[in-house]
Amino acid sequence: MGDNMHFLIPLLISSIAGLSTVLGSLVIFFKWQRENINKFIVFSLAFSLTIMIGISVSELIPEASYAILTEFKLFKGFLISIFIFCLGVILIYYLNKKITSYNNDLYRVGVLSMLALMLHNFPEGIVTFLSSYQNIYLGLKLSLAIMLHNIPEGISIAVPIYYATGKKKEAIKKTFLSGLAEPLGAVLAFILLRKFITEAMIGMILIFVAGIMITLAIHEILPKAKEYHEDNWLLIGIGVGILILLINHFVF
Repeated sequence: MGDNMHFLIPLLISSIAGLSTVLGSLVIFFKWQRENINKFIVFSLAFSLTIMIGISVSELIPEASYAILTEFKLFKGFLISIFIFCLGVILIYYLNKKITSYNNDLYRVGVLSMLALMLHNFPEGIVTFLSSYQNIYLGLKLSLAIMLHNIPEGISIAVPIYYATGKKKEAIKKTFLSGLAEPLGAVLAFILLRKFITEAMIGMILIFVAGIMITLAIHEILPKAKEYHEDNWLLIGIGVGILILLINHFVF
């Protein structure tokens, strides 16, 4: 029983952190007047791209680079980091071509966000689970920080998909799938990787994800937000995103 609880509690912590993305999808239930819908879409897209870039620059890249440079010599570690980051950039361009069959650009943005955040949540699940497995209090602190940025990530998936399709179930389902990657990463960590995973390996995954999210934010989400010509709401979304990032940084 003790061993089961030792496994189940870290799994529960990872699941709550990951599935908090679904909380972000609840914004689609807010009632907006038709003339304000575009403003809300622009705000949500601007908010989401700020969170994606901010998390990548302030958390993923520094943590990943430190882990990689600790494992390898400076020059070799730098080359590895640049190479893996570029692989993330290339993947977004590749996925974008594969998803061009969707005529609606807003829907494509939502699907790309879902795929990018699934990749993001997967290593987060591994880190959250392993941290909780070793130290329950460290795991709780880490999961709270993850929840704080998973909620706006849920918005970045649900809002474009809902306003592209008009289907709430579709938006929530894709947000749920993204969050599900976190407990899946936790289970995989326990079954396969607990004895073999290294900080450098997690660092490589995180810097790969950073390349994906920065490219997605700049190449896909920002141009889509600018198409609506709601510059004030674009700036407000960016401002609120920066505020959330600062809260995440100083509180957690």
